[in-house]
Formats: sequence, structure tokens, C-alpha cells
Amino acid sequence: MQQDNPSAKRTSRGKAASDETASGKSTSSETAAGEAPKKTKAESPVTSDAPPSTPGPGAKDGSIPQSSETARRGGRILLITLAVVAVAVLAYRYLAAPQGAEQAGAPPGPPPAPPVTVAEPLVKTLREWLDFTGQFEAQESVEIRARVSGYLESVNFSDGQLVNKGDLLFVIEPRPFEIALDSAKAQLSQAEAELDLAKVQLERTAQLRKNDFASEQTFDERVAQVKSATASLEDAQAAVNQAQLNLDYTRVLAPVSGRVGRHEVSVGNLVMGGTEGSTTLLTTIVSLDPIWLMFNVSEGDGMTFKRLIQKGELQSARNSRVEVEGQLMDEKDWPLKGTIDFVDNQYDRSSGTIRVRASFPNEDLFITPGQFGRVRVPMSQDKPTMLVPDAAVVTDQSVKMLFTVTEDGTVVPKPVELGSIADDGLRIVRSGITPEDEVIVSGLLRARPGQKVTPNKGEVQPPSAAPQSQQ
Repeated sequence: MQQDNPSAKRTSRGKAASDETASGKSTSSETAAGEAPKKTKAESPVTSDAPPSTPGPGAKDGSIPQSSETARRGGRILLITLAVVAVAVLAYRYLAAPQGAEQAGAPPGPPPAPPVTVAEPLVKTLREWLDFTGQFEAQESVEIRARVSGYLESVNFSDGQLVNKGDLLFVIEPRPFEIALDSAKAQLSQAEAELDLAKVQLERTAQLRKNDFASEQTFDERVAQVKSATASLEDAQAAVNQAQLNLDYTRVLAPVSGRVGRHEVSVGNLVMGGTEGSTTLLTTIVSLDPIWLMFNVSEGDGMTFKRLIQKGELQSARNSRVEVEGQLMDEKDWPLKGTIDFVDNQYDRSSGTIRVRASFPNEDLFITPGQFGRVRVPMSQDKPTMLVPDAAVVTDQSVKMLFTVTEDGTVVPKPVELGSIADDGLRIVRSGITPEDEVIVSGLLRARPGQKVTPNKGEVQPPSAAPQSQQ
């Protein structure tokens, strides 16, 4: 068996120890390069002559505990560094960033006052009116009905024709009435003959009575016969007159001048006439010139007129004719000139209105009864009146206001009492402002009560001229 060489064993052990020592130094140098740990005493190198000490059971290499402690210390330092950085980031986010955002989002300052257009009220000398809606009526409206019964013989007009008073409209068959007239005349002749005979007998009896050849009773009888014959004659004359009247009624004439309607009965139909019962309507006639406009006035407006009359500012329509103006529904101006000629004697309990009538000339027959129209009644005499555009009026529930601007540019609303719209389209202001007030006439949507605005001087103009001034 070959024996081991002891010197060779020692040489190999020394070489291994040198390798371990070199490995330990390399590990220490890497640790020092990364984290600069504390210096430790270097282990003595093991020579090949000194045998390495044999570690006891359970013992570990001395270089391994030093490297683990250094790594743990480096990890703690890294965790602390990361925690400090995170705290710094959070502190910047919640402290520095909001201040920067506040500085970046802060408003630059109050906005400039919005511009508006202001103007003083336009002052004109005019009369204030109050408008009403009414309906035209004919002053004379007649239903043509037959006075006698008979068959219709002719219609002597065209439907819708203008007729004059006395024009022939209808003819009812006259022959039966002519016969009745002839019979009445015959009876009249008979009555006249009887009267003549009674008069002659009375004269004879009177002569005999003077000579006592006739009794007094006979004389009285002759007087009575004369009176009876006279009465019979008058009765016969009345019958003749009635027959003549019935014959005249067979010719139906126009009782008034105006426009006739359509004929309700054609030729050949039986017409029922008379003064009682159901009579036949033949046609209608309405007068056209002059014509009435009927309208209703409420109790409130009526009280306003009464107060003005009481103050002496207006004339009463009951005692004098009040001049009014009228227009048709498609007219913008007031071309009709008329007067109020009637005011009813009481208010209607159901509607609370009173009936008023105005009369207008209708020489060209343009107005037809039944159509609607408007009338305006004066509420004052000619006087200086303030006018503003109707678009400048602001409504707050039931309160009408105008926005005015003071000298420092503050918007001040003022409640006003308004009147009607004048002929030029501007609204009448009765009270609430003065002619010197600066009223906002344009830019109302940019104005708020109590806020500042930038007033631009303008003028109050009628609506028709306003677009031209804005160009």
C-alpha cells in the first residue's frame, strides 16, 4: 500500500488556507466599496508550515458574519433614505403644491362694469287715449214680413242689393184683395143710398109734423133711420179703406234705405201675413250710413273716467258728445272720426260692464254691420307726456319698473305707472320717473339692481327708427 506524503498534505492545506484568506479579503473590499463599513482586524495568513486550526463542531467561517451585518446595515440605510424621500414628496404635495395652485388660480381682479345704453325719457305734447274693442251695428235693422197672406207673385230685387226707402221688394198675388175692395165699395154705395133715402124721409116727416099730419113718434123714427144710415155708411167706408190697405200690402216696399239681404221665400210659395201669430220672414234690410260701434267699458275704467270728469279734465258723454277715434282690425292708424252718443243707464250684473255707443260716418259703405273694430276714448287733454320704449319696461309680478342709472353708474329700479302706447309705438309713463332720469333702453340683461354699469348715451326713438340708429 502506498503511503501518503506528509509534506504534500501540508502543502495542500496551506494552499487552501491561502485561497480562503484571499476570498475573505475580496469580500471585505467589495463591502468597503459599497457602504464603507467599519474596519476590522485582518486575519493572519496561514502559512504552509503552520497547520490551520480545525474549527469546532457548529462553528462558522469568520468572514461570513461580518458580510451579513454589513448588508443589513446597508438595507436599513436604504429604507430610511426612501422613507425620508417619500415624506418630502408628500410634504411638497400637500403644502407647497396647494399654495402654488392658489396663486395660479387666483382671480385677476373685479371684472369691468357691463355696458348699457341709457337715455332720458322723450317728452311730447299729446293726448292720452284708452282703447276698447267693439262691434259695428246698423242704426236701422228691419225684418221684412208680409202683412197679408197670399201666394208670392214676384221678387223685385237682387240679393245683397242697395235699396232706397219705398223701393218695391215683393208682390203678393193681389186679385183676391182687389175683389174684396170691390165688394167693400159696393157696400159703401149701398150705405150711401140708404142714407140718402133716410134723409128724404126725414124731410117729408118734418113737413108733415109742422102741419100735425105726422106724429112725433114717426118723426123720431125718421131721425133714427138717418143716424143708422150714416153709421152704416161710415162702416162701409172703413171696410173700403181696409180692403184698400190689404191690397196695398200685397206690394211689399222697403221701409228704410240700406242693403237688403237674401230673399227667404221664392215665387209661388204661400206667405203667411198678419200682425199676430207666426208670420213669414221675407228678407232683412240694414242701414249703413252712419253706423254704430257698440263696446263695453269695465267698472274700473268707468270709475277712472268719472274721476277725470269730476276733476274737470274731461267732458261727460251723457251731457255732450265726446269725440273719439276708431279703426278696423287690420288698420294701424285711427282714420275713423266719430262721437259717443249713448251710455247705458246701468252696469251689467253678470259681466260688470256698461254699454257705450259711438257713431261713425260710413259714406263709402266700407264698414259692414257685425264686423269688429276698435275705438279709443280720450283720457286727458293735450299735455306734456313722458315716453319710453316699451322694451325698456321690466315686470316684477304685478309691478312695472324702469331701470335708471345714477351718476356713479349704479342701477336703481323705479316703479312706474304706465299708460297706453302712443301712435309712434312708445309707452306713456304717467308717474314714477322724472324727465332728467337716465333710463336703460338697451342692455337690460346685463343690468342688475345695485350693480355698477358703464352707461353709453343714447336717445329714445320710435320702434320703426330704432334699428336704423343701431346700424
